[in-house]
Amino acid sequence: MLPLAGVDEVGRGPLAGDVVAAAVILDPDQPITGLRDSKKLTHKRREALAEEIKSRAQAWAIARASVEEIDEINILQASLLAMRRAVESLSLQPAMVLVDGNRLPNWSYPSEAVVKGDDRVAAIAAASILAKVQRDAELIVLDEQYPGYGFAGHKGYPTAAHLEALKRLGVTPVHRKSFAPVKTLLAGSGAE
Repeated sequence: MLPLAGVDEVGRGPLAGDVVAAAVILDPDQPITGLRDSKKLTHKRREALAEEIKSRAQAWAIARASVEEIDEINILQASLLAMRRAVESLSLQPAMVLVDGNRLPNWSYPSEAVVKGDDRVAAIAAASILAKVQRDAELIVLDEQYPGYGFAGHKGYPTAAHLEALKRLGVTPVHRKSFAPVKTLLAGSGAE
């Protein structure tokens, strides 16, 4: 059986942090039960599945596009870039790549975009889980580096608490300056 990679990204909507993508080639001889869209799993279940995926998959890789890249090329292009980096980082190159969503990165791999793929294709679900566990862990670290913003809780998403903290504490280097709420704050402070 030719190696099939599933790819997904996490972190398109937040106002802070990198966008993280993962690529996974599952081992057909070592099936993993319970794979599904990472957003539909509990934190504890995601963590357990991430360990299982890392130990049982034929290959896996995690990559990113930075906040600076997001601001420079836009979030969609940065997401596609992170996905490309993840697939290119696999130790085993895939014969076919299935990508969650409706857009494909610019690459030469035979591939297909699968809408709601993280709930329909096991390899994409596995990638979704790895990317989410990685990004969530990074936001917990950012929470320690930038106390008061609540990154560990909201993971950078534009919650009322996050927006209030932004107004009160200002914009950090990990905030996406091209995203409207941050851009508006910067324009108002004259610090663009």
